[in-house]
Amino acid sequence: MDEKRIAVIFKAFCDENRIKIIKLLRSGEKCACKLLEEINVTQPTLSHHMKILCNAGIVVGRKEGKWMHYSISKKGVDLAKECLQQLSTPAIESENKPCCEK
Repeated sequence: MDEKRIAVIFKAFCDENRIKIIKLLRSGEKCACKLLEEINVTQPTLSHHMKILCNAGIVVGRKEGKWMHYSISKKGVDLAKECLQQLSTPAIESENKPCCEK
């Protein structure tokens, strides 16, 4: 996975309100109106956060009437876990050479 895609995924986790949204969605799908009540932001601000979460693949949305309903994407969460695992696993050097030659 390239660095740009990884950055998009982790950007989703870099905001207090987006973390609150993810925590709210842990109990299941929520209508945007419920999310608005819970996190106390304006509708345009919620839309901004949801766009970031959806672009990252962490959250998926579906339209029902005039409202959007959001839920956590298992596939997106698994991808984020995989990214973190890859980034935090030490690389195995094939040769044990010093980084600078004298």
